[in-house]
Amino acid sequence: MPPISDPKADCISLQKNLHLENTTILNTTYIAAPATIATPGICQSTTPVTASPLCRVQFRINTTSTSSVYGEAWLPDTWYGRFLLTGNGGLGGCACSFFKLTPRRKSNFQILNPGLDYAGMDYTTALHFASVGTDNGHDGGGGSDPGDAHQFLNNPEVVNDFAFRAIHVGAEIGKQIVKRYYARAPAKSYFLGCSTGGRQGTQVALKFPNDFDGIVGGAPATDFNHAIGAVGMISRYFGAPTSPSEASPKWITSDLWAMVSAEILRQCDSLDGVVDGIISDADACEFRPEALQCTIDETANCLTPTQVEALRNLYSPLYGLQGQLVYPRFPPGAESDPLAPATFPGIFPFVANWFRYAVLNVTEHDFSDFGLKDIELMDQINPGGIATFDGDLSAFRNRGGKFLTFHGSRDPILPATNSKRVYDLIAHTMSLPLLDDFYRLFLIPGMGHCGGGLGANGFGQGILGFGTTVVNASSHNILLALVDWVESGAAPDTLIGTGVDGSTRMHCRYPQRSGWNGSTWVCTD
Repeated sequence: MPPISDPKADCISLQKNLHLENTTILNTTYIAAPATIATPGICQSTTPVTASPLCRVQFRINTTSTSSVYGEAWLPDTWYGRFLLTGNGGLGGCACSFFKLTPRRKSNFQILNPGLDYAGMDYTTALHFASVGTDNGHDGGGGSDPGDAHQFLNNPEVVNDFAFRAIHVGAEIGKQIVKRYYARAPAKSYFLGCSTGGRQGTQVALKFPNDFDGIVGGAPATDFNHAIGAVGMISRYFGAPTSPSEASPKWITSDLWAMVSAEILRQCDSLDGVVDGIISDADACEFRPEALQCTIDETANCLTPTQVEALRNLYSPLYGLQGQLVYPRFPPGAESDPLAPATFPGIFPFVANWFRYAVLNVTEHDFSDFGLKDIELMDQINPGGIATFDGDLSAFRNRGGKFLTFHGSRDPILPATNSKRVYDLIAHTMSLPLLDDFYRLFLIPGMGHCGGGLGANGFGQGILGFGTTVVNASSHNILLALVDWVESGAAPDTLIGTGVDGSTRMHCRYPQRSGWNGSTWVCTD
């Protein structure tokens, strides 16, 4: 679609002339050239806008009398007729960046306050989508605690916004803003998110299958209650809530973790046919931690039986009180990722705050006996229907929807095995041996949580490309591959990723595997 005739005037007029149900237009700003803008919320910050010129629309949707969703629409002058909604991370909240690179290594990153995905909106607006993001229904995560979610306390409607409603109303109102500004409705609608965003994409496909024509939902936090519980159990394996300074016998120091990682690579790095520091398929690695146990004559650079047992628990699936599988094991190799939960002292913030504020509705809780019974309690309460572990995507498939998902083999927060579980759950529920006609999963060797890590971990997934060059080609860009699938019927068979060093690697769709044939990486059944 060609640029509108007077975008600045049309943009400014929206605040006065746009009237939508249960929605207040807070402000409209025309951004004519690249600039840095202020972001609202408890963790007020600034963010760059490179994809100018565009119209920035800030709005608030009242979802109930006790809950609301803050959102922004970025409307580029040159629009290709596509609507896109970005997802959230962690426990949602204020309008700040989710990840950033650490100064130590370009492949490393650290978690910040998760919230409205400004970087993702800038990225997709540059590709001429009309892009919308929301705070997922609450303004939290400020200060030193990125997992803060006290707004959930005794407020089930805020939990409902977080669990399922914010994405739906953001799509509905966002499309209306787009239609009013451009004088025509979007031709196609897309969703882009990872982690919590991946769960949001899955949830909206289940509950509101008509909202989007195509969804990119990476590293989805599906089976949410069990995912939260499993991370809590990992903390307990290593002595939480006792801190390392109190010398828990289960605690493993950073030097010993480096030794563990080296031993895991020694045992498993070559399984894919090449020794390169990357375990392509963590599920194929049967790590034996007892190889590191101290002998009677050793006292240093080895592990005590208690520490070996902690590792054995970490690298084993989690089973419930009745012997049922609760959640997959922590992936061997992921312990060296900067976001590895086992490197955090105490109970992981997302676990502590979700369990306190959303499950128990209390402000204080002693996690010294956190265990399987607490995971069962989360299952029973299931706040807001957060679990998102349902394989019936038939309505989404029947209306022609397409879903692309991806997961890194080195993800220390949500193991890639869980995405395999979801694939198999959908296949079983819908009685389909393969899901290729509407749902494709790409497993990314070496990648951490949504991005970063090792190897060719950038493939157009948005904010989480971590500084890698965005390739404007569907063969190298998962979002553009989705557009081709939705609009041209060209489904992606492979996905080419790019590393921070410019290296590339072909990634395979599940259930194919990536292997080295002596000269190149290939996908095999």
